[in-house]
Amino acid sequence: MRFFRMTLSYDGTAYGGWQMQVNSNTIQAEVERALHIVIGHPVRAVASGRTDAGVHAIGQIVSFACDTKLEDHVLRKALDANLPKDIVALEVREMPDDFHAIRDTVRKRYRYIIQDGPLRDVFARDHAWYYPHRLDTWAMTQAGRLLVGRHDFSSFEAAGSKRTSSVRTIFDLSVHRQSSDHLDRVVVEVEADGFLYNMVRIIVGTLVKVGRGKEPVSWVADALKARDRKLAGMTAPPEGLYLLRVWCVGDLPEAL
Repeated sequence: MRFFRMTLSYDGTAYGGWQMQVNSNTIQAEVERALHIVIGHPVRAVASGRTDAGVHAIGQIVSFACDTKLEDHVLRKALDANLPKDIVALEVREMPDDFHAIRDTVRKRYRYIIQDGPLRDVFARDHAWYYPHRLDTWAMTQAGRLLVGRHDFSSFEAAGSKRTSSVRTIFDLSVHRQSSDHLDRVVVEVEADGFLYNMVRIIVGTLVKVGRGKEPVSWVADALKARDRKLAGMTAPPEGLYLLRVWCVGDLPEAL
């Protein structure tokens, strides 16, 4: 058996998320189907994180083990030829036999896109959250800074999580505006050593409340300190969320 690391990009619109399900097509099901075709035997694919229905990925990391003599680049090309058009294998690389996409992940970065303002971009309906009011990105930036660092993020965790600890470290949280062709969008990016269930979407929903002027910047610090989900903002819809990048053991300089 040989062990591999694969980088995937996918549009999650048509899928019930990453994880295999009985009544819904999933990214995992399509990836394992393509692996079976190419390798000739069933192969289990493990992702660094289980993206939800409608959530996208630009740089998802997947590990799998199989019996093949194909070289890395040939395997990637063969897999890509058997994947649906909304899933692409960007890289396949052979790894040591102890590599595991979940266990070896040390940091992730997510991007969330909000299309705000009075004009709705019809082409972004499955790839951004349309919010009909212009948001104050300066206030959202100031509020986001209050979440950077190591904290208990219980207030930003959806019910149903099986995590033993709600403590995580956010290394970076940025908010900026992009404008083109009379259409605006707000881009929120969050980088951390791990994320709780729906954590990014709840952070975005909370920042939007500040950006709309419904709450002051300081409210975010109060919500964080309370460790109570009911005191934070709404859970933003899934279509605006992208898993941007995953770092595994060995990817980051030791100084970090």
